[in-house]
Amino acid sequence: MNSEQSSSLEQQVRDLTLRVWQLERALRAHGILEPPQEQATPAPAPPVPQPAPPLVAMPSWAKADSGAAEDTRSLESRIGSQWFNRVGILAMLIGVAWFLKLAFDNHWIGPLGRVLIGLLSGAALIAWSERFHKRGFSIFSYSLKAVGSGTLYLSLWAAFSVYALISAPVAFAAMIAVTAFNGFMSWIQDAELLALYAIAGGLGTPLLVSTGENREVALFTYLLILDCAVLVLVALRPWSRLLFAAFTGTCLLVLAWAMEFYSLDQAGRTAFFFLCFFLIFAFAPRLVRLPPDAASPWDQLAVTVLPMINAALGFIAFYNLLEPSASDWAAPWLAVAFAAFYLLLLRLPARGALRAGSPLLSGLHLAIAVVFITIAIPLKTQGRWLTIGWLVEGAALMALASRMRSMLLRVLAILCLVLGGVALLIVNPPAALTPIFNQRFGTYAVAIAAFAAVARIASLASHSSDESEPDLPLRWPTLAAASVLTINALILIAAGFEIHSFWWYLSWRGDWTQMHEYVMYAQFSYSAFFMLFGAALLSLGFWRRSPFLRWQALVLLAISIGKVFVFDINELSRGFRILSFLGLGALLLAVSFVYQRDWLNLRDQRSRQS
Repeated sequence: MNSEQSSSLEQQVRDLTLRVWQLERALRAHGILEPPQEQATPAPAPPVPQPAPPLVAMPSWAKADSGAAEDTRSLESRIGSQWFNRVGILAMLIGVAWFLKLAFDNHWIGPLGRVLIGLLSGAALIAWSERFHKRGFSIFSYSLKAVGSGTLYLSLWAAFSVYALISAPVAFAAMIAVTAFNGFMSWIQDAELLALYAIAGGLGTPLLVSTGENREVALFTYLLILDCAVLVLVALRPWSRLLFAAFTGTCLLVLAWAMEFYSLDQAGRTAFFFLCFFLIFAFAPRLVRLPPDAASPWDQLAVTVLPMINAALGFIAFYNLLEPSASDWAAPWLAVAFAAFYLLLLRLPARGALRAGSPLLSGLHLAIAVVFITIAIPLKTQGRWLTIGWLVEGAALMALASRMRSMLLRVLAILCLVLGGVALLIVNPPAALTPIFNQRFGTYAVAIAAFAAVARIASLASHSSDESEPDLPLRWPTLAAASVLTINALILIAAGFEIHSFWWYLSWRGDWTQMHEYVMYAQFSYSAFFMLFGAALLSLGFWRRSPFLRWQALVLLAISIGKVFVFDINELSRGFRILSFLGLGALLLAVSFVYQRDWLNLRDQRSRQS
């Protein structure tokens, strides 16, 4: 072994020693590893050696946190330190409850003594837990605090509900004090788990002191204070799980109250409280503090799932508060109000650590606004206006997506256009007495104009954009081509409807002997229109030098050929049959002549490609 290899191995040993020391310090900080007996404080950090290229790539432990410490523990360690710990808490609470029940049943202790024993036991467990926290056993300390807090809550509940030793306000104030104490301890010890215990106890307090009466103002005011406290905590600490706990508990308590006590005479007051709850959890994702290094799944859910759930539940809650007589005209404006709120929310900046995830949150708020606008259209309009509204919205969103270069807006625009297209084919006004100038043809004209606008926007965007787009179905050239195909299909469908309506509903007056003639007239009209439209499309393809348009024209002409030779030859009269074949023949000869002249030099292009 030469001197260079020896020095490299020594460097690796020093690096490994440093990483092991950092790992042990992180484990002691989280109560997983006991501190050494011979020293009261951790040893100072060894000097950091100069980095050298190691022979083997090693993971970096330069910054150990709780998530990393948990990841390094084996399944056996997690079972012993976490799972058994939680089961132990449950077993302790059950054991204490059964012991107290046994003592109560045998009249060993009077009501006042029973309550005092519970209160003293809970306080003693909380005080005892601090000794373990100072020694570094944080998780075990939090477990004792959970048992002690649960004992205090149960003792206060028994004093109020079972023995009537204290009144409801006194029990309520005492439980709030327990919750506030847990919140204070979580703050000074920087422990999210203690904050979760405090939130759980705070949300359970209204259930423990409930008298079965309708206390809407007291209940909702208390929940607002609790939610505001949670909002402050998540704005100052990276504790995003508190948001889900507070949001879930608030929703469940509000739902339970509404199912039991709500009536129409409380609508105004209830709407005010609903608005406060909605605003708190709408602003929370923009105020939540995320860790600077790596966001946990809870952090990601706080800025993605929570805004969508809050928006959906908020709209449902306000919609149910509307009076039945006013819901028809008020529901669309409610959806518009929600859309306007989320558009205004886009103007608010994200704070601190959330700025990295701000584009995602802004995109979600924009998507929510678009969804509410899309909902408002069918709530306000019906029939053709529903179709027109969705199509115009889709075209406007596509223009905005091109300007902002937003894939999310592009997807939402496509969804609106699809909804409008489906509604165009399903929800249609009946045929009118006036051909062409009627509601159905006008609706199709708006649809054709909307897709023409989309085709124009996509075509311009495909020429001006140099971005690499991995999603092939949503690329600008693909959208432009799909829009052109849709335009041609809508023209054929609209013209087909008008031909059908003219010959079946307008010309025929109930004479069944003339039905065959009207069918013959309609079929001849179909063939003539297909030929003329195919010729026009082919001419446009030559003028624009677009193979895409020319291929569509050739397909349409092939369909016309099949129809004439298969259907028209048997169904049409001799005169119409002669006209169909003469027209088709003249058209095909003209097309053949154009291709033989090779005005676009197609043969030269093919020879150059080969």
